[in-house]
Amino acid sequence: MAIPDAVDNLPSHGSAGTRIVALYASSVLLFRVGEITLDARFGNDAYSAESHIEAAGLAALFTDFDIRSEVSGRGTTGSREPARYAHVERTGSKVRSVAVDFVDEIARSDVVPPFGSWGVPPASEGDRTGVIDPMTAFFELSGRLEEGEGCRGYLPVFDGKARYDLRLETIGREFVRTRGWRGDALVCQVWYEPISGYDPEDYPSVGELRHPLVLWLAPVAGEEAYLPVRLHTRAGFGGVTIELTRLQIEVPA
Repeated sequence: MAIPDAVDNLPSHGSAGTRIVALYASSVLLFRVGEITLDARFGNDAYSAESHIEAAGLAALFTDFDIRSEVSGRGTTGSREPARYAHVERTGSKVRSVAVDFVDEIARSDVVPPFGSWGVPPASEGDRTGVIDPMTAFFELSGRLEEGEGCRGYLPVFDGKARYDLRLETIGREFVRTRGWRGDALVCQVWYEPISGYDPEDYPSVGELRHPLVLWLAPVAGEEAYLPVRLHTRAGFGGVTIELTRLQIEVPA
């Protein structure tokens, strides 16, 4: 399936293996507000990925932002270990880069320019031990589905400042039709549980925590990888829906 230039122009990864390039569109009510590109590669003992999030449609009239993220790590199905995660946030003329290295199972951040506050309380070394990054969370969830475990348990996540758990729960199965996917999908709920590294003004409200993120996950490369083909949250005005619009899969010969 053809994919737009924005996807084609992403740099390719160094790790060998199956490559998945996916484009998502996000919307509030009927209005498109953002686009997300994911370029992921995974092999027998390593994985890597890059993503790009930017405002689009109606939202682009009111805000100018984008986030570029990347991750590389080790591990096979059901056991992903990130080595390095980084993202660059741009809002107008303001730019901040966040890099996280995972050494001896402890996540350590390098932030430029530094945060004015690391949260109340900040994420302790104990909070940052045995964690994964936000992008690896999707690899880890895919691995659990590949192993037939379904959505259950917790994913401990550290994004460079905030430490939180993602609590997983399987709901059932549904037939899904989007511009980029048509077929059966596993429906899961993901509950966001903040732990540390939040400033008071940034801590999620009770209303935001009341509703889970709902994921529709489908095996897009045989049984080798599961990918969200639809995401929905009721948090915020009107809720947000993200759907897969384009998909490209490259399997090594």
